[in-house]
Amino acid sequence: MKLNELSIKQAVEGLKSKKFSSVDLLKACLGQIKAKDKSLNAFITVTEKEALGQAKRSDNLISQKADLPLLGIPISLKDLYLTKGIKTTAASNVLKDYIPQYDATVVSKLKNAGAVLIGKVNCDAWAHGSSGENSDFGPTKNPWNEEYVPGGSSSGSAVSVAANMCIAATGTDTGGSIRHPASFCNVVGLKPTYGRVSRYGIVAMASSLDSIGHFTKTVEDSAIFLNVTAGKDQMDSTTPDTKVDNYLEDLNRGVKDLRIGIPKEYFMEGLDPRIKERIEKAIKLYEKNGAKIVDISLPHSKYAIACYYIIQPSEVSSNLARYDGIRYGNTRPHFGDEAKRRIMLGTFTLSAGYYDAYYKKAMKVRTLIMQDFDKAFAKVDVILTPVSPTLPWKIEEKVNDPLGMYLSDIFTVTANLAGIPGLAIPAGFINGLPIGFQILGPRFSEKTLFRVGNFFERNYKSGL
Repeated sequence: MKLNELSIKQAVEGLKSKKFSSVDLLKACLGQIKAKDKSLNAFITVTEKEALGQAKRSDNLISQKADLPLLGIPISLKDLYLTKGIKTTAASNVLKDYIPQYDATVVSKLKNAGAVLIGKVNCDAWAHGSSGENSDFGPTKNPWNEEYVPGGSSSGSAVSVAANMCIAATGTDTGGSIRHPASFCNVVGLKPTYGRVSRYGIVAMASSLDSIGHFTKTVEDSAIFLNVTAGKDQMDSTTPDTKVDNYLEDLNRGVKDLRIGIPKEYFMEGLDPRIKERIEKAIKLYEKNGAKIVDISLPHSKYAIACYYIIQPSEVSSNLARYDGIRYGNTRPHFGDEAKRRIMLGTFTLSAGYYDAYYKKAMKVRTLIMQDFDKAFAKVDVILTPVSPTLPWKIEEKVNDPLGMYLSDIFTVTANLAGIPGLAIPAGFINGLPIGFQILGPRFSEKTLFRVGNFFERNYKSGL
């Protein structure tokens, strides 16, 4: 196995045992970027010079027997994360030359954990998209077949991990923007509970929906990563004082007597039958190993897309109002088509005479969706559903069909509306293209999600 193909755990163990250095590990990742990124377009900025300096410092700390969870590990950052002295663009021409004066809280935590930050990766501009095609710096391509989309909006993050250009990556998930590309790129993606990870210093898309997560090669790596990033932040009032678990504790407990809910609304017409068949085999694997499979209903899920695409554009229009070209960034004509579409939708929804008819009603539906999940979690420990109703589609196939693009998030937006965590797990390939499923849990149940996901990862066969 090449160095850049290692997991976080494998890389940390190799560095500690002096099998290779952090500089060696970084150079393997940089070499992969140089070999692959011209065609995949995952990176907007590669911070080679800064990363080499961090890697050398890591090797020095390792020689002093420092014990940091991500010491020497190359990680890429979605280009919504503010990085002091390093360009942060949100993949938009509005911010194409913007250099922040401070680090996002998560960036500071990663640095303090010893991570080597290898660069800023591409995404749908302002995180507006499900495919990775809406970046002002060109679309990111799926590493398994470059004719297809990698999912969005955290497209570059997923691709940088799947193509072994880094060991792990950060992302954001507002309506599926981590779980979707994780599923399409055959990597593990975590959307934590809303507020579990600080949003401070991350370009906002929709503030009541944004969750700050990450992409890794294994479930165990995802737990290692969340151990670093989770917790209260005085700079973000939405981060609660709720105790942060040790997410590695229950990884190998198995699934005996765990209650797994299967919502009928997620397995109806519109779901590709090949994906349905694959997920049903995963359900049988859990059942065979002692899990209790429980049929449940989430009746208000059918309103989720309509509800989401009222609330989210409303918050987008508010958040993007600050980009007026006066204090920093370029002027508003530099916004792309999708940003303009969402600004107009949100402004209309919030305007006089329409607020009660649309936004207020959507917030009431959001409450009903939350209540659906609360009732379900009184009966089950976790819920298992598809991530996407379809396989990855070809680049430009839906670019002129925004409604069709929005509907690709039909299974993921509910978790954001309810504020619950979701873990996307790879489930193999169909016709050479990756698919996955997601495990949803009650708020702050990430430890249980890792337990369920780790069991599947360790026990499923590629021919599932």
